[in-house]
Formats: sequence, C-alpha cells, structure tokens
Amino acid sequence: MKLIVGLLVVAAVAVDSGCAKQDWIDRTLVTVDVTGTWYGTPGGSAVGNPGPFFLDLRQVGATVQGFLQQKGGTPSPPGPVGGPINGSMAGDVFRFTDTRGVMAGELTVAGDEMSGTVQIGGSRPIILRRVDPSSSR
Repeated sequence: MKLIVGLLVVAAVAVDSGCAKQDWIDRTLVTVDVTGTWYGTPGGSAVGNPGPFFLDLRQVGATVQGFLQQKGGTPSPPGPVGGPINGSMAGDVFRFTDTRGVMAGELTVAGDEMSGTVQIGGSRPIILRRVDPSSSR
C-alpha cells in the first residue's frame, strides 16, 4: 500500500512540474545581445510626434543600460524625451524604461532589427535598426 501511495505522489509531482509553468531557464535565457546604437521613429496616432531617436545600449548578461536621445519632434510629455534607460533581456525580448518614467518599451529582437511598441505620449509601434554609432551624432 505504501508503495502505491509513494508512486502516486511521484507521478503527481512529475505531472505538476510539466504543466503550463514556464521553466526558469526559459525566463532567464538571453539569446541575443543588444549592445550598440539603434535608430528608429515611433509611428502610430498617439498624441505628439516624438520624431526619430537613437538608443545607445550596453548589455551585460540580461541587464541592459543605455541612453535615449531624441532627434527633434514634439513629444506630449513636457521637455525633451531622452536620458538614461534601464532594461532587461528575456529570450529575444528587450524591455526598458527611462529613468524619468516618461517612456517604456517592449521590443522583440531579430538580428540587427527590433520591433514592438513604445509608450511615449501613448502606445506606438516602432522598428529600430542597429546602426553605426557615428551616425547618431
């Protein structure tokens, strides 16, 4: 009897560990490196026109830090959009926020291109491409 109960407990644990929970490795796996300079212009019909901007990023493990620099445009938040950003990578997804809390983004990276949405005066679609850093000056 104890053997049957023991087998049932082992089977229940095995079944539970495979159910719909994402493996911790999948949540922490970093498959791409976003280090470099990225350029893009948010689209969409949200308030304001942020114009093109550059992201200068440096990635160490899953942690990404960098600087956002806006090139022209008329953002809806007061003042220029730009400054330090903090982010993270999980698989091929890059998530970031600026340190002032004005902008955030979630982008899927594929080689030298990333696409997704940014929150800047509303939600906007964006495609960013990795560029030569000298073109951002």
